[in-house]
Amino acid sequence: MIPDYQTLMLPVLQALEDGKDHKKQDLVTQLGVQFQLTSDDLTQLLPSGTQKVFESRVGWAITYMKKAGLIESPQKAVFRATKRGLTTLASGPSVINNKMLMQYPEFVQFIKNSPKPDGKVASQGDPVGEQSVLELTPEEVLRQAHQRVMHALASDLLDRVKKCSPAFFERLVVKLLVALGYGGTESDAAQAVGKSGDGGIDGIIKEDVLGLDVIYLQAKRYDNATVGRPAIQQFVGALSGRHANKGVFITTSSFSPDAQNYASAITQKVILIDGEQLARLMIRTGVGVTTTETLELKRVDSDYFEEE
Repeated sequence: MIPDYQTLMLPVLQALEDGKDHKKQDLVTQLGVQFQLTSDDLTQLLPSGTQKVFESRVGWAITYMKKAGLIESPQKAVFRATKRGLTTLASGPSVINNKMLMQYPEFVQFIKNSPKPDGKVASQGDPVGEQSVLELTPEEVLRQAHQRVMHALASDLLDRVKKCSPAFFERLVVKLLVALGYGGTESDAAQAVGKSGDGGIDGIIKEDVLGLDVIYLQAKRYDNATVGRPAIQQFVGALSGRHANKGVFITTSSFSPDAQNYASAITQKVILIDGEQLARLMIRTGVGVTTTETLELKRVDSDYFEEE
């Protein structure tokens, strides 16, 4: 029987106990042997037919422990235990699951931001934002699962963006703006945007294909530094010098409340896009993501069965 993702958490972390880098596929192979899974178990596919069930569950175990700071990923599909992860193993836990991970602030924040079917977020007393399946309709269960997948995807996407090079970040922002309908073509937008010298980009882009109006853009690739009011004031001051009345400030981190209040109070139209919004926009426009499965919900067409 294929173990669920929470059952896999402790074995996954134990497989990383040597502190070295391990490829995900090697972990899948090692754990398959450890759990004595058959070839049928290892090749069983999700309903979409695009991914193996066991591999998917190992991936979710890794994702949740990454959010708790027990595992880190130095590069794509490569993982290792963090100092916290090794300390956790040294304490001799009998199990690692979502409830146990709630002791870590990062995981609590991740879960608190996870949406529930009613649009609310999970609470600490409801550690994975779950209700009993018996309390939900099948449609609600499906919606809840989809929202959780999207939340984890956005978080992982933002982690990837923060690790990319300045040149890659520039191309990413250009592609996103064009996907949103700004900047004309990618070639036009790329020429209008230049490096700012601090790991970000700076430039003027067209608001429409004809260039009837322009938008001043700044994008800063920060890890955890919060963008404060002074940075936004400086940005607004540059608008007039650039002959622009509209501006977009993108950061991979976040904006302070003071910065947000200032941006909403000024006469110029300034849009602030933080890391979470950036990731959601990337998902919405298909930048940096790919669709692995599409589910359709259908109902009986009552009109079809009406007889004259």
